[in-house]
Amino acid sequence: MATLPDGPVKMLANLAAFQAGWFACVLGGSRVGLLAVALILTLHLTWLARPGEWRWLAGFAALGLVVDGGLTLAGGFAFAEGTSLLGGMPAWLWLLWPLFATLVHHSLAWLWQYPWLAALGGATSGPLSYYAGARLAGVELAPWLLPAEALAWALICLALSGCLGKTPALARRLR
Repeated sequence: MATLPDGPVKMLANLAAFQAGWFACVLGGSRVGLLAVALILTLHLTWLARPGEWRWLAGFAALGLVVDGGLTLAGGFAFAEGTSLLGGMPAWLWLLWPLFATLVHHSLAWLWQYPWLAALGGATSGPLSYYAGARLAGVELAPWLLPAEALAWALICLALSGCLGKTPALARRLR
């Protein structure tokens, strides 16, 4: 299995793939998003992923069902009629979770060494991503949703920092 060299090329490819997938999901909807994310995840697992990294992708897919599925069921999102799939949310929203997981060991790996910066980054960039995505996709957000997402993403990033921000030897064992 071929891998890209470590460093800026790998990080830029990782970031570009994530961003392309984000736009495909938000602007293209579930069908386009499914095709784009399937391609990105396949390429990621083939060229960039570390051994066993598929577990992180699967774990974030499950976490997305719990977090965004629960927030959808609680009335946090109002999607266009006929778009519901997974627990009331469209597949494109759910696909963003394993897509985010592609960043965890690559472009965001440096962040986990700084727990409070990770939490702050999650608390700000998470809701900003939801806000931008909702505006582009025509999704209505409940007034309480963005603060709930800020808390959820702060906790997720803090947990990632706790798990992956340890000393390198211990972090390798936890992966």
